[in-house]
Amino acid sequence: MIKSELRKIYLEKQKSLSDAERNEKSRKIADGFFGNFNLENIRFLHLFLSIEINKEIKTSLIYKRLWQEFPEITTLTSRVNFQTMRLENLKFDSVTKLFKNKWRIAEPRTGNFVEIEKIDAVLVPLLCFDERGFRVGYGKGFYDKFLSECRTDCLKIGLSYFAPTAEITDAADFDVQLDFCITPEKVWNL
Repeated sequence: MIKSELRKIYLEKQKSLSDAERNEKSRKIADGFFGNFNLENIRFLHLFLSIEINKEIKTSLIYKRLWQEFPEITTLTSRVNFQTMRLENLKFDSVTKLFKNKWRIAEPRTGNFVEIEKIDAVLVPLLCFDERGFRVGYGKGFYDKFLSECRTDCLKIGLSYFAPTAEITDAADFDVQLDFCITPEKVWNL
């Protein structure tokens, strides 16, 4: 199936989750992350902040635990630079002030920038993914640009409520494959 069809189907599925389902699935995904990845060599971890209106996975269950249990890991999040149409990487911690950009996505207003070369792992947002590690996001291409600039050994870990679809038929050369994807049921090694 092609990205535009999958995007429509999975956005609707995601938005139809009840609060209880979203909470339970998000908790299982967070448990899957902490239970299956060795964080010993991770110094800089980039993650996305949940878009509440789209009922995205609650990454707060991950970053709050990182702050408490892994203070040696620097957490980063994105800010959209609307001039360059690229993501900027800023340090993100418990005192970071957030605001909603023009797309109503929470992001830091200010903060310390971190070079992309320092990032050891990225938790990647998506609507769905396929068995080869390709993903469907919201269609703006920000994460594909961002991931293509990360180091080749940077772990790309998707977070998904749903098991993979067989194949995204219009995946392109510029699409960046995930290394892993965590669903509530299992961790997919792609």
